[in-house]
Parts: sequence; structure tokens; C-alpha cells
Amino acid sequence: MGRYLMLYASTTGNTELMAEAMISFLKDRGQEVIVKTFDFDPISVEEILDYHAVLIGTYTWDDGSLPYEVEDFYEELEDVDIRSQTFAVFGSGDTFYEFFGGAVDLFYERIHELGGRLLPFKLKVDLEPKDEDVRRCEDFVDKLLQFCSNE
Repeated sequence: MGRYLMLYASTTGNTELMAEAMISFLKDRGQEVIVKTFDFDPISVEEILDYHAVLIGTYTWDDGSLPYEVEDFYEELEDVDIRSQTFAVFGSGDTFYEFFGGAVDLFYERIHELGGRLLPFKLKVDLEPKDEDVRRCEDFVDKLLQFCSNE
């Protein structure tokens, strides 16, 4: 059994719905999941090293920007050696904007630049997750579990 950190920001509830689907999938497979939100839960970047893997979910603000509540964590990632930590990055966005899910891309690139061990793809959902998007969330986590088992 692994210990996973689900860390997310959600303003409209769309990214939260994605996170909930992933949490349920992980728990159904006997994994321990600690859930924290960027809005309400204190999180130190050092803490992320205590988990088998970290799932980071974020919505995208405006035209591709990070939400304000994730900015400090995003910057503080450079304060910790994350090269041995596994990450998966996901989030919701709106295809209306030029940079659909841009905050997801920013987090993914930041972790890559800092040498974090990344699931080799990210997951983006347009607005509220539909049934097929929930299945994509489950597949995303299944691939993360396989990725972690190959460590």
C-alpha cells in the first residue's frame, strides 16, 4: 500500500470533482490518501517528500495563469530537492481561452525543470467533468499506480 497526497485548488468545483474521482479510485485499490486543498490546508513543500506520490490539481485562472492560492507553493518547490519524488499533474480549464489548462502546463513544467519524477503526461478536463472524464481520471490514477510500481 502506498501513501498518496492529493493536493488541489478548485474554485468552481470542477477540479475538486476530478480529485474526488481519483481519491475514490485510489482508496478502492487499498491506497492511503491524504487530501489537502491549497485554499484551506497548511502545506509545506518539505511535507511532499513524505508520500509515495503527489497528485497536484489546479484550475487555470484567466488566460492560462496560476491561481493565486497555488503561487507560493509553486515558487517554494525550488526550496526542496524533489528529484526522488513522483508527481502527477491534472486540472480543469476552459477551451474558450487561448491557453486551455495553462496552470496545469505551468506546474508540469516547473516540476520537470526541478527534476521531479513525473507521470509522463498530464490530464486536463474542459469545465465540469462528464462521465467519460471521470473514466479518464480513473485511468490517469491507474497509470500513476503502474508508474509507481516500476520505481
